Amino acid sequence: MDKNTLLQVWPIPAFDDNYIWCIHDGKSALVVDPGDSAPVLDYLSQSELTLKGILITHHHADHTGGILNLLNALGPQIPVYGPAGNNIPGRTQVAKEGDQFEIDSPRISLKVYEVPGHTLSHIAYFANMQANVIEPMLFCGDTLFASGCGRLFEGTPTQMTESLAKFAALPKNTLVYCTHEYTLSNIRFALAVEPNNANLISWSERAQKIRQQGLPTLPTTIGQELQVNPFMRSDQAEVIASAKAASHQADLPSPAHVLAVIRAWKDRF
Repeated sequence: MDKNTLLQVWPIPAFDDNYIWCIHDGKSALVVDPGDSAPVLDYLSQSELTLKGILITHHHADHTGGILNLLNALGPQIPVYGPAGNNIPGRTQVAKEGDQFEIDSPRISLKVYEVPGHTLSHIAYFANMQANVIEPMLFCGDTLFASGCGRLFEGTPTQMTESLAKFAALPKNTLVYCTHEYTLSNIRFALAVEPNNANLISWSERAQKIRQQGLPTLPTTIGQELQVNPFMRSDQAEVIASAKAASHQADLPSPAHVLAVIRAWKDRF
């Protein structure tokens, strides 16, 4: 197969709202955050794909629970990339900030970002434009969602703000492959924060039509999230004003303070 065959990314649905992303060239495949092995094995078989690697963003069971079954079914030689710590079953290679993995099959180069917030050791994988990658791609786990961000189970608002800033600095056409279909509920909250955001109002209408057709709202893009995601807009006037009103605080001196308020608000929304 031509080494420059364009890569495809396919969402494998799992559980109630997870997506296990499959990156493939029509022959060889990588999967991202396989919380369940059964739908992955079904998709690989139906598509006649050979699994060549597993990418893990963080340790939560709905992202790691299928790893060992996949290795048992398809071979223990399959590399498993993941963050530091002893809670990634089957991991063979620790991935840390600035690492670049050159994977031969399917052919892709991935750069690692450490993005704590949802968990302390959370990482993301970024593929910039290559011969077979026309638009940049980001596999961000549960750090960033379409119109939202992950709960702060382990990290701090400052860490999440810094992690989202890393994403904001990526090319605006970067395709963002989040791992949950939370978009409609995230939009409802985002509209409570920014009811006058015309881009968000338009996106709400489009997203509802997409879901009515049974289609994923993902991938999103970095440019889109900078327009509609309140957690990436914590320096914007309406977001700040809403955060002050919600918290009854006259002064929120930094974007991290604003994010802390709106994340706590979202948790109880």
